[in-house]
Amino acid sequence: MNPKPENQNFFEKVYAVAREIPYGRVTSYGAIARYLGAARSARMVGWAMNACGGREDVPAHRVVNRQGLLTGKHHFSGTNLMQQLLESEGVKVKDNRILDFDKLFWDPSKAL
Repeated sequence: MNPKPENQNFFEKVYAVAREIPYGRVTSYGAIARYLGAARSARMVGWAMNACGGREDVPAHRVVNRQGLLTGKHHFSGTNLMQQLLESEGVKVKDNRILDFDKLFWDPSKAL
């Protein structure tokens, strides 16, 4: 998926925020959208994560939905790559949901 030219700048802003998510922590699509001043653009953040195409400099695996569900997992190569990446950072996942989501949640509006 190639982003439209008008979305490329927004996508780069999303990637910049995603790069700040600390190792072993997670955030949500909506939290990134709110931080960028586009509170109703959580879906666009999801599109940006999908469009990053597995860029190693963008930890897309740390971005989940507002309930801690791994809703973007089907965009990763391999069946459970998103979960495996999170678990390699010490994040526990059960039934495609982050355990201790509230404890591990990183809010860019408070952190940046």
